[in-house]
Formats: sequence, C-alpha cells, structure tokens
Amino acid sequence: MKGNMTEGKPLPIMLKFMLPLFIGNAFQQVYNAVDSVIVGNYVGADALAAVGSTGTIMFLMNGLAMGLTTGFTVLVSQKFGEGDLEGTKKAAGNGAVLSIFVILVMTLIFSLCMRPLLTAMNTPTNIFEDAYSYISVICYGMVCLVGYNFLSSSLRAIGNSRVPLISLIVSACMNVVLDLWFIIGLHMGTAGAAWATVLSQGISFLFCAIHIMRKEDAIRPSKKHFRLDRRFYLTQLRIGVPMSLQFGITASGTIIMQAAINLFGSVPVAAYAAVGKVHNIASMGMIAMGQTMATYAGQNFGARKPERIRDGVRKAVLVEIIYALATSAILYFGMPVYIKWFFDASVDLTPILSYANTIVLAWGLFYVPLSLIFIFRNVMQGCGFGLLPMLGGVVELIARLICAVAAMQTMQFVLAALCDPMAWLAAFLWTMICYFIVMKKVEKIMAKPLTA
Repeated sequence: MKGNMTEGKPLPIMLKFMLPLFIGNAFQQVYNAVDSVIVGNYVGADALAAVGSTGTIMFLMNGLAMGLTTGFTVLVSQKFGEGDLEGTKKAAGNGAVLSIFVILVMTLIFSLCMRPLLTAMNTPTNIFEDAYSYISVICYGMVCLVGYNFLSSSLRAIGNSRVPLISLIVSACMNVVLDLWFIIGLHMGTAGAAWATVLSQGISFLFCAIHIMRKEDAIRPSKKHFRLDRRFYLTQLRIGVPMSLQFGITASGTIIMQAAINLFGSVPVAAYAAVGKVHNIASMGMIAMGQTMATYAGQNFGARKPERIRDGVRKAVLVEIIYALATSAILYFGMPVYIKWFFDASVDLTPILSYANTIVLAWGLFYVPLSLIFIFRNVMQGCGFGLLPMLGGVVELIARLICAVAAMQTMQFVLAALCDPMAWLAAFLWTMICYFIVMKKVEKIMAKPLTA
C-alpha cells in the first residue's frame, strides 16, 4: 500500500515522510520571508513593520484553514489505514465540499472585519494603510489558501509528502519572481507583496489538483462521493472544528500579543517582524514532525496498533529535542547576520537589533517545550480526539493574555517578548498530560473487538 506507515521500523519511516514536509514548509516560510526582505529593502522599514503587524492575522487565517482541512482529512488517513478505498474516496469528497463552505465563510467574515481588527490591535497610524492594503489582498485569495491546505493534507493522509514539497518549491520560486515584478517593477508596495503570495499559493493549489486528478486514485472522488454523507461529514466536523478552534484560540492570543508589541512603536514592530520570519523558518522542523505524527497516528489508529503509536512518539520526542536545541542556538548566535537581510543598508540597525536580541533570547530558551507540543497535539488529533488539543489552545490564550496585559500595564517590552514562551510552556504541560489520557482511551478502544 502506497504511503503505508503501519509496518516497518517507525523512525526511518517517519523521517522519510518528514523530510519532504520540512523542506516544503521551509520553502513556504522562505517565500513569506522574501516578501518582508524585498518590502524592507525596496519600500522601507515602515512598510516592513506594516507587513509584520499583520502576521498574527495571517496566522489566524492560516490556522483556521489548516485546522479545518487537516481535520477533514484525518478521516481520510484512518480509512486509508483500514484499507477501505471506497471510504477513503468518500472522506475526500465530503472534505472537498466542506472546504468550499469554509472558503465562502472565511472570505466574507475577514473581508468585513479587517479594518476594525487592525484598529483594535493598536496598529500604528503611520503603517495602518499599508497593513490594510496587504492583508485585504490576502483575504481575497482565501480560495488558494484553503484549497492548497485541503489538497496537500489529503496527499499527506495517504502518505504522499513529496508532491506538496514539489508544489511549494515551484510556488516559492514564482513568489520571488512576482515579488520583484510587483514591488520593484510595478511599484505596488505592500499590496504587490500580498498579490505575489496569493498567486503563488494558487500555483501550489493547481499543482496538487492536477497531480491528484492524474495519479492519485485513492483520493480522486467520483461524482457520487461528493454527496454529503452524514456519517462522514459529522465525523469530519467533529475533528475539524475543534482543530480549527484550537488554532483560532491560539491565534487570538498572538493577536493580543501583537497589540501589546504595537504599543511600543514601529521600531520594535519591525524587529518582531524580522525575528518572526526567521523563527518561522527555524520552527518548520517541529511542525513537519507534528504533521508526520498526525498521519502516522491516524494510519496506525485505523490499523489498531496503539503500541506502535507510542513507540513512534518516543522516537519523535528524541528527534524534536535535538532539533530544538540546535535551532535555538543557530537562531540566537546568527541574529546579527539575519537582521541585515530585512533592511536597507542606510537603516540604523542598533535599536532594531536590541529589540530583536531580546525576542530571540526569550523564544530560544523555550524551543524544547514548543517542539513537543506538535507531537502530542497531532497524535491526539490523528487518533480523532480534537477536544483536548482545542482546550490546549485555551491554555495558550490565557498565558499569552496574562503576559500581554502585564506588558501593556507596565510598558515592559520583555514581558511582551515572553508572551509566546509562556504560552508554549503552558501548552506543553497540558498536551503532555492529555496525550497520556488519550492513549489510555485509545488502548481501551483497540481492546474491543471490531463490530461487523
């Protein structure tokens, strides 16, 4: 069976599956960072701050889209693990219909709420219009964002992480070309960077769609599979909605954190934007392992192999700890070099670097708990348990809210920088405890005989 993760030694299988995900995720963050590099160098530091100030809103949109579409495809991986081809097709078809509803609803809501949201986030007046120009274009491209996330999640659900990688490499190259054309050639400013991102996502979406139509029979539904089946779409919503809410709740916390940082002015906002782009690239290995564990757990849950899930988690934890320690060191010691990529040579980097060093030190110290969140959360979701990971998002929100309020009340920037680390630590403790609870439930489920 193609992409089967239910047989063989877990670690080599997981690493083989994870590597394309890591490269693909890194490429995706690289072309997002390219927006900021070109904007910072050719439009200005304020424009970079404008793009950076919308990062948490983009995280919210990406998180909602990824949570729902990944949740819709958990059932795909479970049916695939069972060897149920007809069920796999039906899960893919029902997920596609649900994704269309997601596109319509998200586009409408975000388009209507964007200006009030930027105002509520204390967006500095000197960067407000540039920020709105950027994020409003991203809203218009929701079909590309949701469409790509659903198709790439469907491919990963059947063990194919190679095609999403190739699509992202192509997309990243196109994003660079379009950035240069729109920003430098056509002088479109921040809106040009946004259009480059949207069109690049559209290319990834089309690439995955063409591949599925031509070569992936397991997730190529026929007309009958698109008819909503109550048993399927209720299961997909039961998994997808909590996953989406978990991302949404987490993103709400980052928006509150961004509001706190915005109070300190455009210089720390620009520093936060630059550090955030480098951090996003550095954390891609953690996210890739989490995505791997969702598919691994989903397939082995379908194959009724709980001890294999536990064995995979133990090995994944070791890999993530090593990765987290290495990347935190690289991020901290390399920041004086990385920061130069985002600004024109005429910009005085001394105050920006001071803020950047504060942020990266606060974050790097908590990379280990951050990395382990992705393992525990995705394993639970891969087994179909969405509520406890969602409540983990509430834990993150509370931790960020406490730090953000303290930062705004005392006007201490270090407290604003600690918003994320405190959220990571709280979420790690929650998800680790919940993982052990869920695995006991999984073992009880597996102990029961299959019904006819």
